[in-house]
Amino acid sequence: MGLFGSFQKWKNAKYEEHMSRMKENNKCPDCNGRGFLIFPASMYLYNSESINCHGCNGTGLYTDWGQSGEL
Repeated sequence: MGLFGSFQKWKNAKYEEHMSRMKENNKCPDCNGRGFLIFPASMYLYNSESINCHGCNGTGLYTDWGQSGEL
């Protein structure tokens, strides 16, 4: 458990660092502020509608991230 616990702790610390950096720069953490995904799964699907980031709806902003499911 020690090795696995250390790895999980390191992974969580990297995630928290990434999230705080994206929030500070007002960038979407999913697409790193680009507004689109580099290799989206929808690219390989027939009838794909767009390659916009689903986390921020293509704006690339942290303030819009996570609000795509709200009405």
